[in-house]
Parts: sequence; C-alpha cells; structure tokens
Amino acid sequence: MRIILLFALLLVLGSFYILENRQDDNLMVMCHDPNNALDAFAAFADDKAFRAAHPSPLPTEVTHAGTMVEFPVEGGPNGKAFLVKAHGKTDKYLIILQEWWGLNDFVKNEAAKWSHELGINVIAPDLYDGKVATDADQAGKLMQGADNNRLSAIIQGAAKYAGDKADFRTLGWCFGGGWSLQTALLLKDKMKACVMYYGMPEKDVEKLKTLSTDVIFIHASKDKWINDEVVSEFEKNMKSAGKNLTVHRYDADHAFANPSSPRYNEQAAKDSRAVVKAYLQNK
Repeated sequence: MRIILLFALLLVLGSFYILENRQDDNLMVMCHDPNNALDAFAAFADDKAFRAAHPSPLPTEVTHAGTMVEFPVEGGPNGKAFLVKAHGKTDKYLIILQEWWGLNDFVKNEAAKWSHELGINVIAPDLYDGKVATDADQAGKLMQGADNNRLSAIIQGAAKYAGDKADFRTLGWCFGGGWSLQTALLLKDKMKACVMYYGMPEKDVEKLKTLSTDVIFIHASKDKWINDEVVSEFEKNMKSAGKNLTVHRYDADHAFANPSSPRYNEQAAKDSRAVVKAYLQNK
C-alpha cells in the first residue's frame, strides 16, 4: 500500500513539474512587464520568428587580448568582466554590452578592437554570470531569465571597479543595445557617449530627461522588431525629453554588424563602424 501511495505521489509531482516547465515552439515561460523597455525586448524571445532571425553564431577566430576581472556587486555574488587596458594611462572607459548570446568571443574581440582604435580602456561586464548561449533557444532563456536588478548591479560594480576618476561611453548590440542606454541612465553624469545598435529604447520620457549624454542609434531598416515605428517613437520621446538623438539608418537586417552572424552585412557594418568611431573619438 505504501508503495502504491508513493508511486501516486510521484506521478502527481511529475505532472506539476511537466506543466510548469512545458514550452511549445512559440512560448517561453516569463514574468515580465510589457511596459518596461527591457522586458519588452526580452518578450521577443517568445516569438518563433525572432529566434529564427538569430541563427547560431559562426565560429569566431579569437583575436582578443585582455583579461577577466572580478569585483564586488551589491546585493549578490561578485561579478566579472572582460577588461582591455589602453597602452597609455587614461581614465576613459568604453563599456561594451553583450548581445543576448552572452560574453562570447565576438564581444571580447570587439573590446580589444575598440580599445586599440580609440586608445582607451574597454570593459565588458559579464551580464549572464558566466553563461554563454550557442543557439537562439538558449539565448532566449538566458535573456528572459536575467534579473534586471542583478544586471544593473553588475554594471554599477564594473563602473566602480574602473575607479572614481573614470568617465564612460557605452556601446551595445541587440539586447546590449538596450542596455547601452540603460547603462547611460544608471551612470548619470559619469557618461560621455552612448551608442545603441538596434536595441530597445527606453520609453519613459521622465527617465530620458535624466540622461547626461547624447545618443546615436544604429538602425537596421529591415528589422521587424526594433522597427521604424519603434525608432520614430524614440526620436519623439528624446525630443520631448530635450535630449539629442542621431539615428543612422542602414538597409540591413537585425544583427547586421556581427561577423559571426549569417545576417552579417559587411558594407553596412563597416559604414556604421566608421560613424561610431568618429563619434566616440570626439568623446
């Protein structure tokens, strides 16, 4: 009798587990606020077409030369970041925000390239605490499972690691494009520049009013998610906030700037990089 009861209990618990963890092709379990810019982007992971638009990254040749560093993070375990120091002494930092894949070799390579090209320090916080996705389903789960408070604390911890005299510029793509703007809002008057590659803009005009930097937005005109309507609304909101926004539009798809993406558009990537470099060199 006891064995029968135990078996029945296991069946019930197993049913609850399956129901709680079940996912179909178009749904990932999430508890996000659709009015929050970060959550609105995370919701894209529920869209089968969005996942299909992010084929697994191609193998990336490792060209980066930097080191992983560790620092305290308020309210939780220590955070980590990939740091590339400039050859000369400088308190200027570029914070690079990862795509939804995580802190992979593409991001590390970019950190090294931008440090070399700009002659400044570059730090790329590990927003997923060591986890890296290799396909869209994994990336969607990591993005939707990320705690925005934890991510904010990691970024602030990385900024503190840079030192009291440091000032900052931000650059990010996709998921990191939205976090590039959020980082600019977090670091307030320490900010000098902000670059967003096809990321979700902040919609709250009152928050945008607190920006201490202008913003340039790299827009992929074929993007079905961060589309013309989203960008136009951002332009309107930034104008209402009294802040400067410059949008550069390219006839390309979402993720066009990543050479490890099958959607890579070499000409658009080169052109946009030149625009970004000119912008950051003056900051």
